[in-house]
Amino acid sequence: MPRISRVEILQVDLVPLVKRTDAIQSFIKQETPMVRISTDDGLTGTGYSYTVGSGGSSVVALIRDHLAPKLIGRDPLEIEAIWKDLFFSTHSTAVGAITALALATIDTALWDLKCLASGRPLWLEAGGAQDRVPLYTTEGGWLHIDTPALVDDALQAKAKGFKGSKIKVGRPHVAEDVARLTAVREAVGPEFEIMVDANQAFTVSEAIRRARHFEPLDLAWFEEPLPAEDMDGHIRLSQSTSLPIAVGESMYHPSHFREYLQKGACSIVQADVARVGGITPWLKIAHLAESFNVNICPHFLMEIHVSLTAAVPNARWVEWIPQLEPITTSRLDVTDGHAVPPATPGLGIDWDWKAIEKARMFTPIVIGG
Repeated sequence: MPRISRVEILQVDLVPLVKRTDAIQSFIKQETPMVRISTDDGLTGTGYSYTVGSGGSSVVALIRDHLAPKLIGRDPLEIEAIWKDLFFSTHSTAVGAITALALATIDTALWDLKCLASGRPLWLEAGGAQDRVPLYTTEGGWLHIDTPALVDDALQAKAKGFKGSKIKVGRPHVAEDVARLTAVREAVGPEFEIMVDANQAFTVSEAIRRARHFEPLDLAWFEEPLPAEDMDGHIRLSQSTSLPIAVGESMYHPSHFREYLQKGACSIVQADVARVGGITPWLKIAHLAESFNVNICPHFLMEIHVSLTAAVPNARWVEWIPQLEPITTSRLDVTDGHAVPPATPGLGIDWDWKAIEKARMFTPIVIGG
C-alpha cells in the first residue's frame, strides 16, 4: 500500500493576460500556491489554488506549518479521511478563505494522484456524466471596457462558437449598466446568453432596482448581486425578480450552499473548487444542488472545472478565463462552443516546470524525504 513520503510547497504569481476590473476591485495578479505530493511508489500529484492579489503567503504558511506535516505516512487514496482530518485540525481558522484555499491545494493534488494511480482522467474518476459542457466568456466583459468594445467582443465570441458572454455591472447609475447590456443584446440577438456579475457591490434595495431594469434583457443570471453573508437579502431579491440569482464564488463550505438552497436564496450555484476546499467538497456541493434541481456553473479555474463539470449531470457552463497559460503546455479543448474534458490520467493539466521554476516566488519548501 503506497504512502505519502514527500510534500513540496511553492508559489507562482501570474499577471492576467488582459486588464480585469469589476465593481469592487482590479485583478492585478493571481497568487498561485502549489503542492506536489509524492508517494513511496514513485507517483507525484500536483495541486493548486489561487488568490486575487493577496493572501498567498498565508495559504503557503498554513500548508507548511500545519497541514503538510500531517500528510506524511498517510494513504493518499483515503481522500475523504484526509480532508476531514485536515479540516478538523484547522477548526480554529475554519470556515474561511485561507483555510479553504490551503485545503484545496492539497485536495487537488490528492485527486491528481488518485487519477494517476487508476489511469483515468478526472472527469471519469469523479463521475463521468457528460463528455462536453457549453462555454461562455468573461474576458471581454470587464467593467472598464467601453460599450463598442463590449459589443465587438460579444460578437467575436459568438462567431467563435461561444454560447454566451458575461458582462460586469455596477456602473454608478443603473442607466449606464442598462445601456451597455442593451447594446450587446441588440447586437447578438435573443439566443446568445448574457450573464451579468455585480461582484457583491449592491445593497438590497439597489439590487432589487437593478434587477427590475435588467429583466427585459432576458439575462441568463444575475451573479453575486449582494455580499455573500447577506442571505436574507438574497432571499428578498430572489422573491422580487424573475432573474436567476447566482452565488457561490465567495462561499467556503458545503453547508453555506445547503442553507442558500434550503431557503430559496439562489437558483444557480457557482462553487469554486479552490474556495470551497477542493474537489472533495466541490462534488458534494454539485450533488447537493442536483437534489434541489439546481445547476452548478463554477467560477473561474476553467482548467480544472472543465473536468468537474463533465463529472456531474447538473453542470451547465464552463467559464472561459485563461490564466494558467504561462505555466502550462496544455490548452482547453474547445469544440463547437463546448469545453471538452482532458482524456489523459490525472487532472489533465500539463505543467511547464521550466516556466514554473523561473516564475516561482521562493525556493520550494520540502516536507518529508
